[in-house]
Amino acid sequence: MTQKTYTVREAQIKLEHFCAYQERCHVEVNQKLRDLGMIPQAIDLIIVHLIDNNFLNESRFACSFARGKHRIKYWGKIRIVNELKARHISKFNIDLGLKEISLEEYWLTFEKLANHHWEIMTEKNALKKRKKFCDFMLRKGFESAMVYEKLKELEKEEKP
Repeated sequence: MTQKTYTVREAQIKLEHFCAYQERCHVEVNQKLRDLGMIPQAIDLIIVHLIDNNFLNESRFACSFARGKHRIKYWGKIRIVNELKARHISKFNIDLGLKEISLEEYWLTFEKLANHHWEIMTEKNALKKRKKFCDFMLRKGFESAMVYEKLKELEKEEKP
């Protein structure tokens, strides 16, 4: 089965819709264009058009990504930074994105997630429970010092 071919204009319109629907990074747009079978020169042309017409903006993407992943998926800063780096976002834009999360909001999310996860864990073995809790919080991307400090606090509360 042959793949449909697109003119530069058709691909451009398709990618305008792709970028208008949701914030995208350059890597996603580039991959989408390659999937459409576009040649490198056409890809460059379309990406320049998307940037010039403000469909593609990496600063906006980094801010939106950081806000969304923190508020919806409860990710910590470490995970957000790693995910943005995997998408080849510049350090400047990563820092810009992290500024979207206030310190107060970050702490409240951390506290809420940690307390909730500790309460719903059914593990009876204290060592396994500690490990599972720490693994979960670290996987979410929270700083290890915060996680271990919270663990001590939760363990104190549990022992009468």
